[in-house]
Amino acid sequence: MNTGPNATVHVPGEGAGEMSYVYAVGRAGPALDGLAARLPGVDGRPLRPVGGGGLCALVSPVPADTFSERGLTAQMEDLDRLEAVARAHHAVVDAAFAETSVLPMRLATVYLDDTRVADMLVRQRSEFQELLGRLEGHVELGVKVYADPRTATATAPAAATPSGGGAGRAYLRQRQAQQRDSQDVYRAASDLAARAARLAEGVAASRAVHRPQQGQLAARAGVNVANEAYLVPREHTARLHRDLSALAEGTPGVAIEVTGPWAPYSFATAVVAEGADGGGPR
Repeated sequence: MNTGPNATVHVPGEGAGEMSYVYAVGRAGPALDGLAARLPGVDGRPLRPVGGGGLCALVSPVPADTFSERGLTAQMEDLDRLEAVARAHHAVVDAAFAETSVLPMRLATVYLDDTRVADMLVRQRSEFQELLGRLEGHVELGVKVYADPRTATATAPAAATPSGGGAGRAYLRQRQAQQRDSQDVYRAASDLAARAARLAEGVAASRAVHRPQQGQLAARAGVNVANEAYLVPREHTARLHRDLSALAEGTPGVAIEVTGPWAPYSFATAVVAEGADGGGPR
């Protein structure tokens, strides 16, 4: 699953008061109404349902000064604060998704007030209803493939290094062999990613290709060579998860990480944001 700097600001005010933070959109009904009554949002603020066009948005109040465009930029640059907001956001989305089909909104989507949220629901009613119907009964699985040549060569027996004049040539041969091994690992990782895509094709309703993660965003050692998501019918989730996880067995230096099931972030948030008025950095 990918969060990133997905803040979306809709006509924010810079003064005192509160704004409306939107977590997810679903069909109006008791499931989301009941959830709003018992689940907190960002900073422990209470959730409330906001209705419009037969739809319901889960919303919580947030301070206008810290969630205005200027304040939000500062929060997104603070990794600890960003993590706290993201955890609260995803906790609401995951709880809602466990109850009913919902469209997750981008992280830190805020509107000036509840009236603007209701107007957005009415304005985008047809798109939201269509997307909710398409995602009904589906979950998201994340698939990441990693290449780590160091783990492939760590178990290989070290070649003896001759003494004298042959030592330099032996070192060069060893380096060349290491380069070939590294290239082999990356080729194997690319091949595994292609096999994962073919395996998921027969089951998944849709596929999303994300940018490979680097640095602190990468979940494990090695280079993330593929970062994809699949929209999978619930009844096929366990089998596909198991089959994908087994693909890297017996391939030194290559690993596959399968995560989920998640709410369908990769297949809902971009569509939701495109139809909204205003916008911030994706």
